[in-house]
Amino acid sequence: MSDPTGAATTGTAEVPAALPAPGRTAGRQGRGRGLPAKLRRYGIGTSWPATVSWVFLVAIVLTALAGPLLLSADPVRQTGSALLPFGSPGHPLGTDDLGRDELARLVHGARPLLLVAFASTALAAAIGTGAGLLAGYAGGAVEQVLMRAVDLALAFPSILLVILLVAAAGPGTTSLVVGVGVSLAPGLARLARALTARETARDYVVAARLGGTRTPRILAQEILPNIAGPMVAQVVMTLSVAAGFAAGLSYLGLGIQPPTPDWGYMVQAGQEFLYTAPRLVVLPAALTLVFVVACNFVGDDLRDALDPKGTA
Repeated sequence: MSDPTGAATTGTAEVPAALPAPGRTAGRQGRGRGLPAKLRRYGIGTSWPATVSWVFLVAIVLTALAGPLLLSADPVRQTGSALLPFGSPGHPLGTDDLGRDELARLVHGARPLLLVAFASTALAAAIGTGAGLLAGYAGGAVEQVLMRAVDLALAFPSILLVILLVAAAGPGTTSLVVGVGVSLAPGLARLARALTARETARDYVVAARLGGTRTPRILAQEILPNIAGPMVAQVVMTLSVAAGFAAGLSYLGLGIQPPTPDWGYMVQAGQEFLYTAPRLVVLPAALTLVFVVACNFVGDDLRDALDPKGTA
């Protein structure tokens, strides 16, 4: 039997379709308090790997920023107490082969690595996004020239390109940032070009062109905000590659130079004591690994939240 509107009826009272289903939905609505709940509302941190990764990433960044200010131990001060074990008085994580406090070196070593990773990723994002926007919007000969240069850079092994650039400029923070940034820009340029070409064909861009809007304004106010979601997610994942490059080059002696503590160089300096004091290698290597993995999970989480159509 049906009513005049076509809705099926039974002998019992109808259940209004607009009522929320009990259980998880109602519970989720009731738990809409606090920062985690607000973030989940926007699709961020909806899975436990993403939540754990966010916690680790924020903790490492805060340690790099505030840790050196809160820790009184000098990371480069040498003492006669070499290779002290865990739990030694005044040295919770022991000391290295030169008697330097291991905890202080780990805390202070986070800042150079993260500085290089963030700065080189920002440089890569600026170069790659700019080139991709120009190629995807202009098309024709401009696109062909830019994308063939990008293809040539992608065909060259990234790590070898970084080593060549850093070796040519000399070891140091500046050369490391430039080398890593330039080597990572082509991948971001290809993504930016594909997204820009897709948006350029849409009606709102065509209307802006016909209305006489200048190209810089179209790129900055129309196209860039609409490709920002997937670009931000990819930039965060690129951050993990930049951190890996920075640590690897420091391990090879082409990155942050001693006596400045750096996780990559700490692994290289501690490998001689791998069997007698494995913590000198395991601790900085584990922190680097945690940062790299966390960046990848956070990037995936941001991609799902900012570009849901791309994951459908």
